[in-house]
Amino acid sequence: MKQFINSIEQRVIMGAPSIIVVLSNLLFCLLLVCAQTSSAELSKGFYGNSCPNVEQLVRSAVELKFKQTFVTAPATLRLFFHDCFVRGCDASILLSEGERNHPDDISLAGDGFDTVIKAKEAIESDPQCTDKVSCADILALATRDVVNLTGGPFYEVELGRRDGKISTIASVQHKLPHPEFNLDQLNSMFSFNGLSQIDMIALSGNLTDIKWQKNYVICLFRRHFSQGTVQDFRQIL
Repeated sequence: MKQFINSIEQRVIMGAPSIIVVLSNLLFCLLLVCAQTSSAELSKGFYGNSCPNVEQLVRSAVELKFKQTFVTAPATLRLFFHDCFVRGCDASILLSEGERNHPDDISLAGDGFDTVIKAKEAIESDPQCTDKVSCADILALATRDVVNLTGGPFYEVELGRRDGKISTIASVQHKLPHPEFNLDQLNSMFSFNGLSQIDMIALSGNLTDIKWQKNYVICLFRRHFSQGTVQDFRQIL
C-alpha cells in the first residue's frame, strides 16, 4: 500500500502527461455543463460573420503569453474553474469588484487575468471584431488553448456565452472546494455542478503546475484512499 501511494505521489509531482489529457476532458465536460445552464444558444460558428478569426486571434495571444511564462497555463485553468463554479462560465470573475475580492479568489495568479486581457486586446484590434466577442468566450477559448499548449488534446469550443454583469463577494461563498473538505462535501459540491467523483479528484488537483495544487491532490488521496472511499483512483492516472 505504501509503495502504491508513493508511486501516485511521484506521478503527481512529475506531472504525468495523462493527467493533462484527463484534465482537458474534464474541462470539456465542465463546458458542457455550463452550456446546459446558460441562457445563450451556443454554436461552433457563432462568430462566423461578426468575427470569423476569433479563434486564431485568441490562439496567437495565448501562445505569446505562454512563451513568456508557463504559469499562463495553470493560472488560466484555475481562473476558468473558479469562474464556472460560482455563477457559470460568464466571466464575472473578471469584473474588478466582487468575486475576485473573495478570499478564495485573491490567490488567483495575475497571469490568468492577463491572458484574457491580451486576447481581448488582440480581438479588439481587429475592426471587424470590435465589441463583438464576450470575455466569457475568450476565457473558454484561452483555457482550451493552454491545455493544448501543455500537451493536451485540442477540442472544439462552442461559442455564444454572455458576459455576466453581476459579481459579488457573497456569491463565491461555499461555491469552491477547499483542501480541508471531507469526501462527502466534495462529492456534493461537484455533483451539484454535474461532475462525478473521478472528475472531482482530477479537477481538485489541477495537476499542471503550482506546489499547492500538487499537495492538495496528495492530501486528498492520502486521506480518502486509506479509508477505502475513493473508487478507482488508478483509472485517472
